[in-house]
Amino acid sequence: MTSSVRVLAAGDRFVLPSLITAALARQAHCDVRELTLGWPQKPFGTVAEVEEASDAEDELIAALAGADVLVTQMAPVTERVLAARPELRLVAVCRGRPVNVNLDAARAHGVRVCCAPGRKAAATAEFTVGLLLAALRRIPQAHDRLAAQGSWAGPRYYTYEHSGLEVEDLPVGLIGYGAVGSRVARALGALGARVMVYDPYARGEIHGLRMASLDELLRRSRVISLHARVTEETRGLIGARELALLPPGAVVVNAARGALLDEGALCDALEDGRLAVAALDTYADEPLPADSRLRTVGGRVVLTPHVGGASRAVAEKGARLAAAEVGRWVRGESLAHCLT
Repeated sequence: MTSSVRVLAAGDRFVLPSLITAALARQAHCDVRELTLGWPQKPFGTVAEVEEASDAEDELIAALAGADVLVTQMAPVTERVLAARPELRLVAVCRGRPVNVNLDAARAHGVRVCCAPGRKAAATAEFTVGLLLAALRRIPQAHDRLAAQGSWAGPRYYTYEHSGLEVEDLPVGLIGYGAVGSRVARALGALGARVMVYDPYARGEIHGLRMASLDELLRRSRVISLHARVTEETRGLIGARELALLPPGAVVVNAARGALLDEGALCDALEDGRLAVAALDTYADEPLPADSRLRTVGGRVVLTPHVGGASRAVAEKGARLAAAEVGRWVRGESLAHCLT
């Protein structure tokens, strides 16, 4: 590989071009040009969304002139882009999955595509614990009463009925024990929770009590937190039957994927009082529809707009992981996370 690899650092308002350039400087000698993408307001979620972004394609094609390598979080690497820039040899995506890249087209054009798995694990785990604490101690509701309504309702929370739950000695069930779930288990264990884990694919030692079945975990948990991947097996994993197994007044936390949870069944359980509260960062449909029932269950939900991975460290890690792949490619080494 030559020493003058030409790289386009196509950053955005989250993974800044300067972060990519700085990370590349620690990996290899490259001729780096920077581009700040002004579209879209969120990273592309599917190849179909990418293919519709014709203006974005034009901007990227022009910027890629002469580039051997593209490092980006969300640039639309479509069939049209790849065909227009045959000199492009490597695309390094600063995300856990390269959903903004047409992988079939990349293979056809002989372009290597790699990604940055694990960049959000710590951030999502911390955010999950934050959601759980907010739900247990009713922090958002107390904030709204004081800040929005001007009501000093402290005495309300010093009643047994309206007071919250402590993490210490609380039975918490984690469904999934991957990079995020394992971190949540350690954090909650440090706070004194009685952590239980259901993950039939987890191997080795775990931080908590391993449960033989999902049903057993649900029956014994005052709080459940979802950490599984979405597959055909796990889609709709927690529905009406599973929620009915939880003890009265249980709490549900989901910062993983909305498709794991039947939102209609969740709303039913919240409205009839079987569940105390749910804390959610992900949803079946995103953005959350204006007519979603989750918006009408009042103080029984804590809702955030899929921001569990919104930390500066995530942007920095994404740039570093992608740059490390570029460094391996420049040195002729095997790529660690290559999909083509």
